[in-house]
Amino acid sequence: MITRKDNTASRLKNVERQEWRLWSTAVLVTLMLTMGLVSFLLPHPHSGDKNLEGIQIIGVVRGLICLVLLFDVYVIYQHLQIFRIRRQLVEHEELFRLISENAADMIALVDADGKRIYNSPSYYKVLGYTPEELKETSAFEQIHVDDRERLQEAIEATRNTGAGQRMEYRMRHKDGSWRMLESTANAVLDSAGKVSNLVIVNRDITDRKRLEEQYRQSQKMEAVGRLSGGIAHDFNNLLGVMIGFAEILEIGLASSPELLDSVEEILKAGKRAGALTRQLLAFSRQQVLEPRILDLNNTIAEIEKMLRRIIGEDIVLTTRLDVELGRIRADEGQVEQVILNLAVNARDAMPDGGKLEVETANIEIDEEFVRQHSYPVKTGEYVLLKVTDSGIGMDAELQAHIFEPFFTTKEKGKGTGLGLATAYGIVKQSGGYIDVCSERGHGTTFKVYLPAVQGELESRSLQPGESSIPRERKTLLVVEDEQSLLKSTCRMLSDFGYQVLGASNGGDALRLSQQHAGEIDLVLADVVMPGMSGPELVAQLNIHETSMKVVYMSGYTGQQMGRSASFDEKSSFLMKPFTRQDLERKISEALQSTNVAVAVG
Repeated sequence: MITRKDNTASRLKNVERQEWRLWSTAVLVTLMLTMGLVSFLLPHPHSGDKNLEGIQIIGVVRGLICLVLLFDVYVIYQHLQIFRIRRQLVEHEELFRLISENAADMIALVDADGKRIYNSPSYYKVLGYTPEELKETSAFEQIHVDDRERLQEAIEATRNTGAGQRMEYRMRHKDGSWRMLESTANAVLDSAGKVSNLVIVNRDITDRKRLEEQYRQSQKMEAVGRLSGGIAHDFNNLLGVMIGFAEILEIGLASSPELLDSVEEILKAGKRAGALTRQLLAFSRQQVLEPRILDLNNTIAEIEKMLRRIIGEDIVLTTRLDVELGRIRADEGQVEQVILNLAVNARDAMPDGGKLEVETANIEIDEEFVRQHSYPVKTGEYVLLKVTDSGIGMDAELQAHIFEPFFTTKEKGKGTGLGLATAYGIVKQSGGYIDVCSERGHGTTFKVYLPAVQGELESRSLQPGESSIPRERKTLLVVEDEQSLLKSTCRMLSDFGYQVLGASNGGDALRLSQQHAGEIDLVLADVVMPGMSGPELVAQLNIHETSMKVVYMSGYTGQQMGRSASFDEKSSFLMKPFTRQDLERKISEALQSTNVAVAVG
């Protein structure tokens, strides 16, 4: 609490007292001088004695002169004191002005009825109101209606107890938006000890609240990631077995349409389950990506026909692609997934048709951009992907949840709630940012910022069947601790025409490699296995097989593999569960690659 008996008030009273003393002394001295002069006009009892009279007059005159000199000295001293005190008061006033005008916090003085007495200039900087505009309103007028009652109760408690309280509430900006403030009130007591005014210090914590929300969001993502990683390995192994043997059955039952239809349903269910797992891993930013330098315009052009089929004929798709667009380094399949997910989200927001625009541009993120966004952003050159629809739009409350996993506004059975969450995870894992701008009834714009890079474009991976290398000449060593998955994988590779050696652990794989008379061209190894991990096995095999190619496979997430072992970035990676087509493509790519991976355990 604050009392009025502060140093400034005491100094003012001292100045007033000293001025009264000065003028009282001046009046007293003036009276004494007047009496002295009058004494010369009055008859003196020894007026006949001229010598004595002269001596007395000289003495009186000297006394008066001394008195006047003393008075002048006193006046000069008092004026110096007054000048010093007034200068100190001016300095204190200037200090208060500098503090109040430059303080980031908003400082207000209100009376017991809530009427504003003083508002610091920071109110204009933070909320856009001028001091004149604030004086015309009550202290509660700009407070959010849901917070007003709580704030009034806190102020009333401060009036009754004299002790300030800290609280948070929303206050309306002049532009109509809401800012979150942290407020502390202190009571000002009068001479009777009663609360006469309140000093309120407000701090804008809107950005801090956004960062806290982002931190909570990241905690959610981390929790989902741990959950996903915990089930991914075993679950993906089981899916791999189901899909592998179902595809083998599919080939064998080509002449039996009835059974073939059942097998195809099994494959569809297995692939949907695998896609769901990958979406969870993508959201938690733990997908194993295969980035390469690519042109985003080319990626959009390649999937444009697919986009038109997905959104339907009642939605007009237009593209505005910057011909001088920079290049990005990303996993092209994942970038396509982001575009498709944003397009599907736009389609669902336009049930009666509308317009969808996909735009690309080069953009430089500078310090001004960083200040305008609450989330952490790195400055530099970026490639912008902008997807705009003319749909129903979203309010601020809905926008706060759209990137959360399993959050959906669709009716049951119409969506998993992972589309935008997956896009968010892919963009973040690619080193970029995704932002949304929307208003109810005015459509939605998603902006994806991906770091621009320099370098030559890298061609697409070879498709299955493009290999010109005779497969029967190639020997593959498959190492997988899940027996059923090992069996199905070896069966499919044999069907492709490769010579296959199978081992269920690292020790068996080393023995097989030593017993095998020829050269092992490629090793397909699970990353995480009991006893010896895949990279540790490859490190030992490389001692003898210097030209051996390596493909790692795993159902674990990228982070979990990083904790188990590390491997050379030139190694290929195959995510479980995989199909015959995925397996054939990855093996073909690895065999034709000029890179020889060297693993480190």
